[in-house]
Amino acid sequence: MVKFIKGNILLLACLFFLSFSQAQNLDSALPGEVGMSSERLERLSATLEQYVKDGSMSGNVALIARKGKVIYHKAFGASDIEAGKKMTNDAIFRIASQTKAIVSVAAMILQEEGKLLIADPIGKYLPEWKETTVAKLRDDGGYDVVKANRSITIRDLLTHTAGIGYGHGPAKKEWEEAGIQNWYFADRNELIAETVARMAKLPMDAQPGEQFVYGYNTDILGVIVEKASGKSLDAFIKERILDPIGMVDTHFYLPKNKTERLATSYMAYEGKPLERSPDPGLGIGQGHYIKGPRKSFSGGAGLLSTAMDYAKFLQMLLNGGTFNGNRILSPKTVELMIADHVDVRGIPYGSRKGSGFGLGFSITKNVGERGEPGSVGTFEWGGAYGSTYWADPVEELVVVYFKQLIPTNGVDDHAKLRSLVYQAILE
Repeated sequence: MVKFIKGNILLLACLFFLSFSQAQNLDSALPGEVGMSSERLERLSATLEQYVKDGSMSGNVALIARKGKVIYHKAFGASDIEAGKKMTNDAIFRIASQTKAIVSVAAMILQEEGKLLIADPIGKYLPEWKETTVAKLRDDGGYDVVKANRSITIRDLLTHTAGIGYGHGPAKKEWEEAGIQNWYFADRNELIAETVARMAKLPMDAQPGEQFVYGYNTDILGVIVEKASGKSLDAFIKERILDPIGMVDTHFYLPKNKTERLATSYMAYEGKPLERSPDPGLGIGQGHYIKGPRKSFSGGAGLLSTAMDYAKFLQMLLNGGTFNGNRILSPKTVELMIADHVDVRGIPYGSRKGSGFGLGFSITKNVGERGEPGSVGTFEWGGAYGSTYWADPVEELVVVYFKQLIPTNGVDDHAKLRSLVYQAILE
């Protein structure tokens, strides 16, 4: 019998263990078999369909699993409007920053094997990062380049507290001149390690450990995974995560026999109809995941996946690190990952009230302060193309929602998705 004790971190750990006994595979079930309402889920279907009808997006796929059973997996709209291709449940999506959670798990696997510690300075694995600099803003709007107060650690990368952004901080002109801005790497004809090595010479946005700065942290982490494992990032995660879990449709670059399943990316601007995202412009092109150099494996935003594949990954974490009869992580490692490492240290975590940040994803700490349905201990994140996910250990719930829309132009689908999923839970 789990004993609940006070304190956010310990409470998260206790809640987490409630889900360890669940099924290892994502079989299907009727909603009523796991305490959800089929009738109420129709409200969700009607809403997701309406976004397509009113032209807010081309299409979407949503998957809900509860107690280890998939009870909702539906596709709406088109994967390619111009080609008249209907969206299907097995459509493949650019998941962008949802890559971060998978690469974070890769780093934790290596800690379990004694090949790294998250407390290690990253310069131990990447010598060019032993000493870094920071762009310190002046009152006149300029900046001075100063030495970092301390070494950046792997934990800093996992929690986005290393002070590293996406090249748009105080020294953005230097980052632009270096050709390193934004999160898109699929068009680069160089190894990610080469790009990351050049980053080390540029001024960072903040001192290590002082601010939550979202950026290239997990791309750097991916290179550390390569150095510590002796394998390329794509080979390591395939061998240690994707294949054991059964994530058969998750890739950095698509095999030829799967290219027709890649959903088209669209842009939405107020008062205008949807437009196909340009190729290769704006860093969000259609073609590089199919026809690109296939050399840069971005740990921060490079993967493609399906709703079912990603749900399997989340269920593995809810199961305490095991899925499909294969153990990926120990329960205590997953417990560490879903604990808050940011807010608890007094580092302001953006504008998401009631939340903290763990080792790879956001963590709900206070449902009332957050102001949305959910549970303490829920971990989640999303991607630049409008995808999102969460896993709720209390409700034994996994939700994956994929679309391909950038920019999203203020569509309120994420908030409605959350509300409509939770209102369907009756017991």
